[in-house]
Amino acid sequence: MSLADTFRTLHHGRTPADPLVLPGPWDAASARVFEEAGFPALATPSAGVAASLGYEDGQTPADEMFAAVRRIVRAVSVPVSADIEAGYGLPAKELVERLAETGAIGCNLEDTGPDGTLKDPREQADRLAQVRAAAGPDRLFLNARIDTFLRAGVADPVAEAIERARLYVAAGADCVYPIGAPREALPRLRAAIEGPINVGSPDLDGPSLREWGELGATRITFGPGLQRRAMGAVRETAEGLR
Repeated sequence: MSLADTFRTLHHGRTPADPLVLPGPWDAASARVFEEAGFPALATPSAGVAASLGYEDGQTPADEMFAAVRRIVRAVSVPVSADIEAGYGLPAKELVERLAETGAIGCNLEDTGPDGTLKDPREQADRLAQVRAAAGPDRLFLNARIDTFLRAGVADPVAEAIERARLYVAAGADCVYPIGAPREALPRLRAAIEGPINVGSPDLDGPSLREWGELGATRITFGPGLQRRAMGAVRETAEGLR
């Protein structure tokens, strides 16, 4: 079984009390720590990687992001999915090829455009379909991020997220990620969306992982939360040294 097949299998047959937990490494060293702790797969956070490279979130050049992902993948033996934001404007075929060069077996693609507004959902579905066609049916695990909870002016973020999720799954997405969805929205999303749902849990002091699973999350990621907590420990150490 390939790493991509292994990763896809991890998303299915799970009980609500046992969501898939994917820590987000920001460099090779943190990736090794998470693998040694026993996690079966990892998912890089674009904001965490950006911070490790000295960039603001969303400002990392594509070449540097892909190089960072390559170093993370090289450091571990478990499957790694990469957050590649909106795809850096690359054509689908080139995007898939560059991901393959890193060794990543999956990716996040968000539906916020370069101007910071939500893309037309059918346009984004077409983009996902192009990526799926370029990758083939099994080679790449596509996690389609849905940004309706992040953008102002969305009258009903839950209803809009459900509509986008249906389009994205039909286009070939393996999982959808309604980032920023509050816990009270999860049961409605779960009831209406086919397939795995990713929930971001940057607040490590919030609901437990089991609670997120029982609300409807198939898998849980942390965005830059783990990197920021680690930097908090570094800052505390630095202040102690003074």
